[in-house]
Amino acid sequence: MPAPQDRVIVTAALTGILATREQCPHLPYTPAEIGEEARRAYEAGAACVHIHGREPESGGPTWESRVYAAIRDEVRRRSPILLNFSTGGFNMGVDGEAEKRRRLGYVAETRPEIAALNMGSMNYAKYSAQRKAFVFDMVFPNPFSDILLAISAMREGGVKPELECFDLGHVANAEPLVTMGELRRPLQYSFVLGVLGGAPPSAETLASMARAIQPSDTWEVIGIGRVQWRLVGAALALGGNVRVGLEDNFYLDAAGTQMAKGNGPLVEKAVRMARDVGREPMSPDEARAALSLPQAS
Repeated sequence: MPAPQDRVIVTAALTGILATREQCPHLPYTPAEIGEEARRAYEAGAACVHIHGREPESGGPTWESRVYAAIRDEVRRRSPILLNFSTGGFNMGVDGEAEKRRRLGYVAETRPEIAALNMGSMNYAKYSAQRKAFVFDMVFPNPFSDILLAISAMREGGVKPELECFDLGHVANAEPLVTMGELRRPLQYSFVLGVLGGAPPSAETLASMARAIQPSDTWEVIGIGRVQWRLVGAALALGGNVRVGLEDNFYLDAAGTQMAKGNGPLVEKAVRMARDVGREPMSPDEARAALSLPQAS
C-alpha cells in the first residue's frame, strides 16, 4: 500500500561511497560505527538506513560479503531499523559477468530488506562555478544487462529493489522490466536530484517524476547537496517519502555553514519538517507495511 498522506518514511543514508572524513569527520567507516549511526538515526525518527560498504581502515568502497555481514549484524544488534544496502558501482572497474556476479554476492548472502538498484547510465559530475571547472567528471554505467544481474541477486536473497532514478528516462526504464517479469509491483522508487548529468533539482521535476509512476507504487526524494532541504520540503508537500544523511548532504542549513555532527541531526531536522506539515514519521514496522515488505519474523 502507498504511504498514507499523514505519514512519511524517513530514510538515512549513512556513509555513501565517495565522501571521505577529510570532507566530513563524522562519516562512519567501520561496521560498529555504522551500527551506531543507524541507532542514532532510528532514535531520531528514521525507519530505514541506506548503506554502502566501506573498508574499515581506509574508508574505500567495498563489495565484500564479510563487511556487509558485519554491518548487518552491528545494525541489527542496536535497533529494528530497516536495512537498505547499495549496489551502486558494483560494475565499475570490472569486466565479465562472473566477476560482477561475485561482487553482488553480498546481496543474497546478507539479505537486507531492500537494496538500491540504479536504473540507467548517465554523466555524473560536479561543477564549480567559482573555479569554472569540473570538480569531478565521470560516466556512471548501468546498462540493462547489469541491471538484470542486480535484480537476479536481489531475487535470490528475497530483497526488494529500490529503483534509483536520476531522470525521467530512468523511471521509464522500469516498464520493460515489469513486462519481462523481472520487477513486480508495487515498485519503490527513489528520485535522485542534484547530480549534474541528471534531471534539474526542482519541485517541478520532482512532481513530474512522481506523476510518471503508478498509484500503487511508492517514492522518495534523494536531494544531493545543498538543494536537499528544498527538495525534502517539496516531497513532503507532494506526499512522498524523504531521504537525508551524510551520503547526500553534510549540512543542516541550505547555505552550507552548519555541518551536521552525524546522521541523527539530519534525521531530526527532516522529522521536524514533516511534523510541521502534519506528517508523522513511520516506525520500521509501519514502513514494512507501506513498502509491501514481509513482516519481521
